[in-house]
Amino acid sequence: MFFELAALAYLIDMVFGEFPCKHPVVLMGDFINAFERRFYSDRILPGALLTVGLIALALLISVILVYLCGLLPTWLSLIVLAIFASTGLAMNMLHDSVAALLTAEQPKQALSYLVSRDTQDMTETEVYKAGLETWAENLSDGVIAPLFYLLLFGLPGIAVYKAINTMDSMIAYKTERYFYFGKTAAIVDDIANYIPARLTALLIVSLAEDKQRAWQCLWRDGNKLESPNAGFPIAAMAGALGVALGGDASYHGQIKHKPTLGLPLRPVDKSTLTTALQMKTGINLIVLGLLTIGAALS
Repeated sequence: MFFELAALAYLIDMVFGEFPCKHPVVLMGDFINAFERRFYSDRILPGALLTVGLIALALLISVILVYLCGLLPTWLSLIVLAIFASTGLAMNMLHDSVAALLTAEQPKQALSYLVSRDTQDMTETEVYKAGLETWAENLSDGVIAPLFYLLLFGLPGIAVYKAINTMDSMIAYKTERYFYFGKTAAIVDDIANYIPARLTALLIVSLAEDKQRAWQCLWRDGNKLESPNAGFPIAAMAGALGVALGGDASYHGQIKHKPTLGLPLRPVDKSTLTTALQMKTGINLIVLGLLTIGAALS
């Protein structure tokens, strides 16, 4: 277990956030776009080759970085590896991006940078609901899942996970263009997020004022969405806040019917999103506390 590395990487992300350089995820996106321009065909094989190729490339580069850092003094190696690893964690960026909905002059446009659904005809309630769902789901994808694989496998673990998650966000759509091309990426992402999504849901429940309600909503609604993972943190968030999330949404011009998660005990508005975002402090304390304990015991 890489507790010291994970703790330091998490602290670096908390303090510094994104570094002013081209992010590794952007480089992965460039690779995906280049592959798609050259080899796209809406068949499973090209998409599978892209998935395997990007995973292999992320693994190779991260292993080389680990080897090169191994040539440094131990303390310096830990710092350098933690800086690299912190680029795979997105707590600050996620929180700030969702919080921007609270102050944006055009919340729909701000939301359009965060979600794949159509935002132009959304009501104010729908904007804040989408913000809550983005916050909950991406606590898993952007924070807990990469941290989970960093703990298990070090820098190669978080690098491979970010490759998987980047492909999922770019090509794993059930649209005419990506239905087969993105299928392998979608399946691999579902597998990679299975445990982290459930850990994220339990973390959200632990921070709820009404833990019993949050747990009941998680247990009842967590598996209602088409995704095998996204519903768990969203259901836990809905239960924690006493709101209803999910429901129909428009994607690429088509209405997608989705079940409702949670209980509509209060309206979804700006104050609801504010309350949800305030969980950041509790999450940071729990995560750093567990990582510190793990480092002390390892």
